[in-house]
Amino acid sequence: MDREMILVLDFGGQYNQLIARRVRECNVYCEVHNYDLDIADIKEKNPKGIIFTGGPNSVYEDGSPKVNEEIYKLGVPVLGLCYGAQLMTYQFGGKVDTAPVSEYGKTLVRVKNKETILKGVKDETICWMSHTDYIEKAPENFNIIASTDNCPVAVMENREEKLYAIQFHPEVNHTEEGTKMLRNFVLDICECKGDWKMDSYADEQIRLIREKVKDGKVLCALSGGVDSSVAAVLLSKAIGKQLTCVFVDHGLLRKNEAEEVSEVFGPNGNYDLNFIKVDAKKRYYDKLRGIIEPEAKRKVIGEEFIRVFEEEAKKIGQVDFLVQGTIYPDVIESGLGKSAVIKSHHNVGGLPDHVDFKEIIEPLRMLFKDEVRKLGEELGLPKHLVNRQPFPGPGLGIRIIGEVTAEKVKIVQEADAIYREELEKSGVVANQYFAALTNMRSVGVMGDFRTYDYAIALRAVTTTDFMTAESANLPWDLLEKVTSRIVNEVDHVNRVFYDLTGKPPGTIEFE
Repeated sequence: MDREMILVLDFGGQYNQLIARRVRECNVYCEVHNYDLDIADIKEKNPKGIIFTGGPNSVYEDGSPKVNEEIYKLGVPVLGLCYGAQLMTYQFGGKVDTAPVSEYGKTLVRVKNKETILKGVKDETICWMSHTDYIEKAPENFNIIASTDNCPVAVMENREEKLYAIQFHPEVNHTEEGTKMLRNFVLDICECKGDWKMDSYADEQIRLIREKVKDGKVLCALSGGVDSSVAAVLLSKAIGKQLTCVFVDHGLLRKNEAEEVSEVFGPNGNYDLNFIKVDAKKRYYDKLRGIIEPEAKRKVIGEEFIRVFEEEAKKIGQVDFLVQGTIYPDVIESGLGKSAVIKSHHNVGGLPDHVDFKEIIEPLRMLFKDEVRKLGEELGLPKHLVNRQPFPGPGLGIRIIGEVTAEKVKIVQEADAIYREELEKSGVVANQYFAALTNMRSVGVMGDFRTYDYAIALRAVTTTDFMTAESANLPWDLLEKVTSRIVNEVDHVNRVFYDLTGKPPGTIEFE
């Protein structure tokens, strides 16, 4: 499809995903690539605009990442953020140096000109700064249009060359009018129409899938989560009975989830596909016996998924393609170019060398979670499935600290079901919430008897992007009710904790 796009070039910044999300929120397609993307590839992508992300380096040091200066001659607008702003300054002859006073956190920015990227922004606005270097002197032909007490060049522009630089981070929520600034760049300066929608994405993907698959057989890894469910329905609409969905009940799902998935996609469901349910609970518990390290658990679970799919594929004959519900954050977090790997995802380039499939189909690979949900609604998936709580690929395996056993799985399933039921009834809003089983056992008293049982940890966070999060401020009476029910109704639990840790320093999941 001939669509407009904004290209984000990543310099190792922690907010690369967030920048792309903000652009997508303008209904403009966006991709994140490493900063050293070849100039020929950039030309082929034909972006309407380019954004440089932040990064941890000092631009004046030897070996610091730089872009090919041909980028500035492509005739498309370029926006540098944080390190990207300093890079633009450096490459155009301005001066970047260590700041006399480093700026971190919320900072008052004074706006001098509101005609372009700062159009509609207040004269004084709060922004999120995070830098030890600063732009000491702007390059020639650049106008300074905003500053702070300690940062003489907070925003600068060269309108004639369509170059813009922002020292702070407009993509984070702490920058009060950051979304407005990015919309000004994407829609006004880059002149994007903002016409990228999920209905057109669905039509395009159905066409591409049909062209690729032709009369081949396709196997879909259906976990029952939002991503794999949307991928399965998309494939079903494209190729019908050429698709076989294999649902692996690995014993690490939430309470009743296996039955719910079977009801939606099984023989009595509404979708034109072949559905196979594999009971692999014992197999997984055996594989996980004695393993306590989180990354090791993830890899065992991912590897076993592939082995199960291989076996099922052999039963149904030659399978040409494997479908996976990989989404864009999976791709970025698993390592983009020279960026750090945050955590491994078994559905991102993690197939063993001897896997028995010709090719992988990943129709959601370029979508963020909120976009996947919108696509699911476009495709007619039940709302309760599309909007269900996020659930990690390794399932409850990483919500159980330490070794995974059938007994521990049952404990966390029951506790989690109680927690979700009470929170949903209360009407309290949290973006993600679940119960996890700690590896701690402690003494308690129930009735007249001493107990020595496990502690459950409850987690609830508020977030807009899942890149950063704060613990949800749940009412005390709600926590008391949940605690009472869990201790009284779930065997082998005598304590309940509430996790107040934000992200960072914690992650949303426990492992």
